[in-house]
Amino acid sequence: MACMKLGSKNDAFQKQGQAWFCTTGLPSDIVVEVEEISFHLHKFPLLSRSGVMERLIAEASEEGDKKCVISPPKIPGGAKTFELVAKFCYGVKLELTASNVVYLRCAAEHLEMTEEYGEGNLSTQTETFLNQVVLRNWKDSLKALQTCDDILPHAEELHVTRRCLESLATKACTDPNLFGWPMMERGPMQSPGGSVMWNGISTGARPKHSNSDWWYEDVSTLSLPLYKRLISIMESHGNRQELLAGSLAYYAKKYLHGLNRRQGANETTSCLMPMTSGASPSEKEQKVLLEEIDQLLPVQKGLVPTKFLFGLLRTALILKSNPSCLANLEKRIGMQLEQATLEDLLMPSFSYSMETLYNVDSVQRILEHFLAMDQITGGSSPCSIEDGQLIGSPSLTPITTVAKLIDGYLAEVAPDVNLKLPKFQALAAAVPEYARPLDDGLYRAIDIYLKSHPWLAESDREQLCRLIDCQKLSLEACTHAAQNERLPLRIIVQVLFFEQLQLRTSIAGCFLVSDNLDGSRQLRSGFAGSTDGGWATAVRENQVLKVGMDNMRTRVFELEKECSSMRHEIEKLGRTKVSSTWGNVSKKFGFKMKSQMCSAQEGSVSKQNNGSAKFEKAKDRHGKHKKNSS
Repeated sequence: MACMKLGSKNDAFQKQGQAWFCTTGLPSDIVVEVEEISFHLHKFPLLSRSGVMERLIAEASEEGDKKCVISPPKIPGGAKTFELVAKFCYGVKLELTASNVVYLRCAAEHLEMTEEYGEGNLSTQTETFLNQVVLRNWKDSLKALQTCDDILPHAEELHVTRRCLESLATKACTDPNLFGWPMMERGPMQSPGGSVMWNGISTGARPKHSNSDWWYEDVSTLSLPLYKRLISIMESHGNRQELLAGSLAYYAKKYLHGLNRRQGANETTSCLMPMTSGASPSEKEQKVLLEEIDQLLPVQKGLVPTKFLFGLLRTALILKSNPSCLANLEKRIGMQLEQATLEDLLMPSFSYSMETLYNVDSVQRILEHFLAMDQITGGSSPCSIEDGQLIGSPSLTPITTVAKLIDGYLAEVAPDVNLKLPKFQALAAAVPEYARPLDDGLYRAIDIYLKSHPWLAESDREQLCRLIDCQKLSLEACTHAAQNERLPLRIIVQVLFFEQLQLRTSIAGCFLVSDNLDGSRQLRSGFAGSTDGGWATAVRENQVLKVGMDNMRTRVFELEKECSSMRHEIEKLGRTKVSSTWGNVSKKFGFKMKSQMCSAQEGSVSKQNNGSAKFEKAKDRHGKHKKNSS
C-alpha cells in the first residue's frame, strides 16, 4: 500500500486512559473534547493551522476561563482522526495511507486547514496524495472508496467518492498486468523480478494470467450502495454486459444466503453492508439485495445463466420478495427456458397452505412467457408426422426441447396427490401440439397421474387422455397402452386401431423390400452371372426377411385375439350404453375389427406365397444357368 510521511518530529503524545497529553515540557493551556476522548494541547499549534480552531479558541478566551475547554463540531472520523490532525499541527511524523487519507481530507476541509492558515497545510497535502498516488492504483482506490462509507456526506461534498468510482470503472476494463496494479487476487503467482517467500509475502510477484473477471472479488467487498453506483458507471463507460452480469452473479452468490431456504422476512429499506468475519447479512438485507440485483441485471437473453436465475427466483420465493421482482425473474427465465434442466424446474412450494409439493403455478407462468416470446420471434411448427414418419429435426429446436422438458416435469409432479386435475391438465395442454414429435412423454406423465389419482371419474380420465394423440405414439407406447387398464375404453380402441395401421404399413414395407431384392438379384444374374457365394448371401437375406414377416404375422394374430376377447366381453355386458358406444366408435373410425384383422392376415399369407413362388423360380433359373455354363 502506498504511503507518504508528513512532519519530522518524533511522536510526543501519550495516552492515559481516555485522555491524550502532549509531552513537550510546557503545560497544556487548552482541552479539546472529541467524542469521549480529551486532548490536552496548546493553543498556538492549533490556531495557526485551523480556521475553526482559531474561532473556537477566541470565543473561549472571551469568556475568561483560565483553562480553555472547547468541543469542536462532529469531526469526520472521530477521535482517531483528530489525533492524526493534532500530530500534524505539532509537526509530528504522520503517515498518509489509502486507509486514512479520506478521513484526513474530510477533517481538514471540516476544520478549514487550508493554505490560508499555513503553507503545505493538511488540506493540500491530502488532496495531492489522493490524486497522485491513491487514484492511480487499483487497490488503493478500492481501499479509499471503502472508507467513504463512514463519512459519505463529507466525501460526497468533496467528490472523493465519485473520483474513486471513476478510477475503478476505468481500470476494470484494462488488463492489470500491463500496468502492474496490485490486486486482491489469490491465484497462482509468478515472480518476474522477485520471489514468493515461505510466509506468503511476495516481492515483485504478480498473477500468472489475468482473466477479464479479475476484479469480481475486489468489488464484492463494497457496500451495496457503492457497488450499485460502480456498476452504473461501468455500464456508462461501455463495459461488456456479460462481465457486468458475471460480477452481479458473483456479488449475489457471496451475500444471498437465502438459498439455504430460510423463511422469508418483511420488506425493509436498510442497505446491505459487506460481510465481516463471523457475520452475515440478515434476511431483510438479503431481500433488499435480491431486488436490487434484479434491477441491475441486463435484459439480453443468454447473458445470465439460467441456473443462476432459478436460484434467484427460489430465494425470492423464500424471502417473500415483492410481486414485481418475482414477475421479472419469471420473465427472464421464460426468455431462455430451453437452457433449463428438470432439476431447475423442481422448485418446492413455500406457501403456508402447502397445496402442492412443487410450485406448478410459477412453471406455468414461465412457460407462458416462453411461448409468447417464441411467437414474437417467429416460432413455427418445427416438425410434422407424415405417413407415420417424423419429418424435420425437432431435437434442434427450442420449442421441442421445452416440450420434452415440460413432459418430464409433468411426470415428476404427477405423483403429488394434492395436485388438482385442472392445474395438471392446463400445464400439459399449454404446450402446442406441433412441439411434440412423439407423445410418449406425455402419455407416461398422464399414466403416472392416473395411477396416483385412482379416484378420478371416468369422464375426467377421458378428458385428460384426449390430450394424447394416438397417431404420435411409438410402437412400444402403443403396446403398453393397449394393455393399460387405467385408460378409458375409447382411448384403448384408438390405440389398437392405430397400432394395427402401423403394423400393416410395416409389413407392406417389408414385402416391398423383398420384391426389390428379388428384382435386383435377377438383374445381377442376367448381366454378371452369379457365384456360389452370392447365392448363399441371397439365401441368408431371404431367411432374415422370412423370420421378420413371421414375427409380424404372430403379432397381428395376438392383436386379433385381444380385439376378439374385448368384443366378447363388451357383448356380455348387455348394456345399451356400452353397445351404443361400440357402435359409435365403429362408425367413427369406419372399420370392423374382425374383418380388417382377417383381411390383413389373408393379405400377409398371399404375399408370403407370392414371395415363395418367386424364390423357387429364381432357384430353377440358377440351376439351368449352371448346366449351360458347364
